[in-house]
Amino acid sequence: MSGGGSQEVGGGAEPSMEPSIIRLSHCQRDLFCFSVPDLCPSCGQRLSGSSLQGAPVSLPSPFSNGHKTSCCLLVAPAHDNLHRDFDGTSDLHTGISNTKGVVYNYTREGVRRDASGWQHCVSVPLVQPQMFHLLAQWDQYLERWSQAPLWDPAWQEFHQDDHNCFTFCLKFINGVLTAEGRSSLSKEAFTQSFILPRMRRVSKYTTLYQHIQRHQHYVVDRQEPGSGEPGEEPGEEPGEEP
Repeated sequence: MSGGGSQEVGGGAEPSMEPSIIRLSHCQRDLFCFSVPDLCPSCGQRLSGSSLQGAPVSLPSPFSNGHKTSCCLLVAPAHDNLHRDFDGTSDLHTGISNTKGVVYNYTREGVRRDASGWQHCVSVPLVQPQMFHLLAQWDQYLERWSQAPLWDPAWQEFHQDDHNCFTFCLKFINGVLTAEGRSSLSKEAFTQSFILPRMRRVSKYTTLYQHIQRHQHYVVDRQEPGSGEPGEEPGEEPGEEP
């Protein structure tokens, strides 16, 4: 991940709503599509209610509107990603939301406080809802951290590798963990535990979504309950902070 003046998340209107992926089962196969077709693409039979093996369900999207989150680490495509997507190769930008959905993020010009531009991102909850004492101080902690000389370009310059947007986020998280009497996390440990599982899910979901865009559907042999489904990846449960 990288961040900076040229890597910041761009502003603009909230993206239009994308259709949800629907999963339904028929003829011992799972069908993924945006809308239920009249005929099963696998066996050709009409997809009536009585022939379906369970009601169609929508797959949860791995993406969030960062401005509707609270106390989360957010990952979004960088501004120079022309298609503003998670393609696995383009630069990403990170920030942390306060309790009002304002996203604090470090760039070459210093710390930005964005009220828009993070409508399509991946979120990592950092605080459990019952941690009232931390929620009450979160905005104060975040604002004080953002005003530290460490993030003032006049004192220390942005560096692509070791003083960037992710440095800003991880150092803040570790500062909160220390204040709570908990052990800090290395960059590798945090990434492996909280970011990579979500990014793998994004990759699977995006691949499935693009396949359906091109071919209208995706059909696989029916999976056993609990075996997972395309677009999903086991990971930390929402609300489990580091």
